[in-house]
Amino acid sequence: MTIHLIIPDAHAHYKHHNKRAEWLGELIADVKPDVVINIGDTWDMPSLSSYDRGRKSFQGRTYRADIDAGVDFNDRMWSRVSRRKKKRPRSVFCVGNHEQRISRAIDIQPELEGAVGYSDLQLDRWYDDIVHYEGSTPGTIEIDGISYAHYFVSGVAGRPVGGEHPASSLVTKKLSSATQGHLHLADWSTRMALSGRRIMGCFVGSYLDYQTDWAGAISNLWWNGVVIKRNVAHGCYDPEFISIDRLKKEYS
Repeated sequence: MTIHLIIPDAHAHYKHHNKRAEWLGELIADVKPDVVINIGDTWDMPSLSSYDRGRKSFQGRTYRADIDAGVDFNDRMWSRVSRRKKKRPRSVFCVGNHEQRISRAIDIQPELEGAVGYSDLQLDRWYDDIVHYEGSTPGTIEIDGISYAHYFVSGVAGRPVGGEHPASSLVTKKLSSATQGHLHLADWSTRMALSGRRIMGCFVGSYLDYQTDWAGAISNLWWNGVVIKRNVAHGCYDPEFISIDRLKKEYS
């Protein structure tokens, strides 16, 4: 049996500090998980947002500042693990839709190729496995019987799994244990498959300690923290949801 620690959407932003990354690094060093899965959207990348382009709020954004914010987040987190001289866990990064803005920008402006790219994220400095998009949807990776992705699609339209009870929807649609981020909601559900095998669905929330400039009241629905799965085997585990307030109290 193994321990998985999942890092939800952190949205590192050039306007906000990354102190929360240090708390996370200390937690990783204390828990000593076998695998750390970063579910993606660690970089917010507002300079490549197609929604805000042309608006007043877009002024002052730069690609370099966006890249530096995410690099700083990872540096702060993993340096804490190294400093404690603990054995580094296997590390996995699932590219999220905010990192995928880089590919979309190149598609729209091919002349950017070579000037911007995933290599700017420096993912191979910290992560053993990098799960890229497959076409227009996030890629998946299976670890100990659990499929991980930034998000899973609900059908041929390619929309993310969601709904009032998203974790229940996830296991119903995927018929296997699966875990995702993206919605910033925390939810967990378990079912027994026809085969007699137990399956579990999990939404891991987000990892923010600041108010975004676009979400407004929507952010009241979000849960901020990290998820630890203990005794992982064949897709089953004991889930533990740790709030960011608890991490701040313990490690700041």
